[in-house]
Amino acid sequence: MVVIGDLMTDAVARAFHPLARGSDTPASVVMYGGGSGANIAAWLAVEGVETTFVGRRGSDITGRTREMELMGYGLDSRTVMDPERPTGTCVVMITHKGDRTMLSDPGANARLQPEDLPRDVFGPDGHLHVSGYTLINADSRRAARVALRMAQDCGMSISVDGGSHAPLERAGAESFLDWTQGARLLFANLDQAKVLTGRDSPEAAAKVLTAWYPNVVLKLGDKGGLWASKTREDVVTVPAEPVEPSPGSVGAGDAFIAGFLPFWLAGRHPKEALSHAQRLAARALHQPGARPDLGDGQPVRRGAPRGQRLR
Repeated sequence: MVVIGDLMTDAVARAFHPLARGSDTPASVVMYGGGSGANIAAWLAVEGVETTFVGRRGSDITGRTREMELMGYGLDSRTVMDPERPTGTCVVMITHKGDRTMLSDPGANARLQPEDLPRDVFGPDGHLHVSGYTLINADSRRAARVALRMAQDCGMSISVDGGSHAPLERAGAESFLDWTQGARLLFANLDQAKVLTGRDSPEAAAKVLTAWYPNVVLKLGDKGGLWASKTREDVVTVPAEPVEPSPGSVGAGDAFIAGFLPFWLAGRHPKEALSHAQRLAARALHQPGARPDLGDGQPVRRGAPRGQRLR
């Protein structure tokens, strides 16, 4: 499995009281490894999937730390060091009620170039997942599109995700649909699906999207997950796992993607793949940060379902 995407530091600031605008508010501020692409790769690795992450980081100590964290999950990090831009940072502000706002500086991620793509990881037996953030960012888009073309040319199966709905809306639905031609599977949440289709209903939005992608998976938060196919009239849904989120938890959607892909690629029924995706998302919600927490001594899984390509 090859994941091309963003590597970030998440500065998670959780307010204990209503924000005192123009003054101080007591809060917990903790730094974690982040970046949607890197998160997906880390979750895949702990699921026992042989994973390669391709991205770009700064030459700062933060970037080195982030890359070492990825390697600690047992994945193959093909991260290029940028001599000028710092490692990307995302400030995640969580209000006392749990509402979230993200302030994102992509840093070196925006400088990903076609020359950064390692040719040896592209092959007919592999799968490529491209983070929507890498496609949406104008400066890294060319590298993402070259990667998609290389994967198509060598017969890899391909999946993409919608990144985040606000930058996706700024980039434009028609443009994104055009950039991702050839992908066999799209992951999106409901807000992203609305941007791409204009439909409010998850079922309607997913079916519209099957005109561009043979398979569509919607991440619906506490309402579960949904799969739709170009070849089936009905959709498959599963409920969310009951969970009380840990304060400061982020990245459940990335864990969901990592939970779905290996089961789907192994040819399992979409309901089974969705159920496993929900279980992994629930695990992400139980812990702070966006990456798997192995601090309790939990071993990396081995023997996750294997497969060749998307149906």
